[in-house]
Amino acid sequence: MLGEFSYYNPTRLYFGKEAMEGLRQEMKQYGSKVLFCYGGGSIKKNGIYDQVIAILNDCGKTVIEDAGVMPNPTVQKLSEGCRLARENQVDFILAVGGGSVCDYAKAVSVSAYCEEDPWEKYYLRMEDVNNTILPVGCVLTMVGTGSEMNGGSVITKEEQKRKIGRVFGENVFPKFSILNPEFTYTVPRYQMVAGFFDIMSHILEQYFSGEDDNTSDYLAEGLLRSLIHSSRIAVKNPTDYEARSNIMWVATWALNTLIEKGKSTDWMAHMIGQSIGAYTNATHGMTLSAVSIPYYRYICPFGLQKFKRYAIHVWDVETTGKTDAQIAAEGLECMEAWMKEIGLVMNVKDLGVTEDMLDGIAEGSFVMDGGYKTLSHEEIIQILQESGKQQCMPK
Repeated sequence: MLGEFSYYNPTRLYFGKEAMEGLRQEMKQYGSKVLFCYGGGSIKKNGIYDQVIAILNDCGKTVIEDAGVMPNPTVQKLSEGCRLARENQVDFILAVGGGSVCDYAKAVSVSAYCEEDPWEKYYLRMEDVNNTILPVGCVLTMVGTGSEMNGGSVITKEEQKRKIGRVFGENVFPKFSILNPEFTYTVPRYQMVAGFFDIMSHILEQYFSGEDDNTSDYLAEGLLRSLIHSSRIAVKNPTDYEARSNIMWVATWALNTLIEKGKSTDWMAHMIGQSIGAYTNATHGMTLSAVSIPYYRYICPFGLQKFKRYAIHVWDVETTGKTDAQIAAEGLECMEAWMKEIGLVMNVKDLGVTEDMLDGIAEGSFVMDGGYKTLSHEEIIQILQESGKQQCMPK
């Protein structure tokens, strides 16, 4: 390993069927007023809402509800959450939902007492947090983002068609997260498999960089193999506890800062995917799946040895009689076949992308330089066009 780093993760995890007992233990440590953030109401249908409310009531908390957090949280919604937090002088923010709710809760935590426009300060200028930060806890109901154990927060400004991810420091990480795999059972199949690819993309963004013999890459390969194996089981039987628990655990370790250590990282697929989301409001994991194969085929020649290693170590590609380029290409073919097998979107047109959006999407994609190829504006458009040539999903 060539890199130098320090490592610390302050988030405490409670994992398993009895994980909610951890919520009861943790809430005793915080003040009396809790901002309870959640999405469209599915937690009321599956009973998770009642479980959370019962625990908060038992702990003597005053609950201020902040419902309606959307899949791509907006600046307008953030303003609403900040107002609720300030007016009610909340002591703690509890996010119950998937990654978007967790992202949103962290955005509120740093923005509620920000004296400037938080979008400008934290998402455009990427400045440090120098105001009061409200502590956050998470009860996870959908896996994919890894937001339960990191400082990431993605916010969308609809009128500007900008979707920006900000990775805050350790002081913004959730204080704790509750991970019960059974809570993910009722997620619709489309959202479930989108989450699976979000996990894979997080790992690949960190994996496809550098050429040194790096322990982080071995960890990434193991996580990828576990994800691929368990995803095939989960799409056939969404209530297979072993498969869903493995996927939940992989999702957390995919983006809790562990496997990035000692490495440069890419994140270009995410930049393009987020820009697509800003234009279409499409599901995040599907924006990634739609651009990943054309993106990786494009940069493969510039990182050929790592793509060859990926093919061998993750997809078990046989190497006899093949060139390095053939091995690498076969690895991407295996990845593409798996993606189609579990039902991922492969074409940006299926997400609502039209030809007249391509220039704007490319313009809205932050250009990263940590991977094997720094893309130009024209190259991003080319990748989007290649995605648009893929077979569309049946209607």
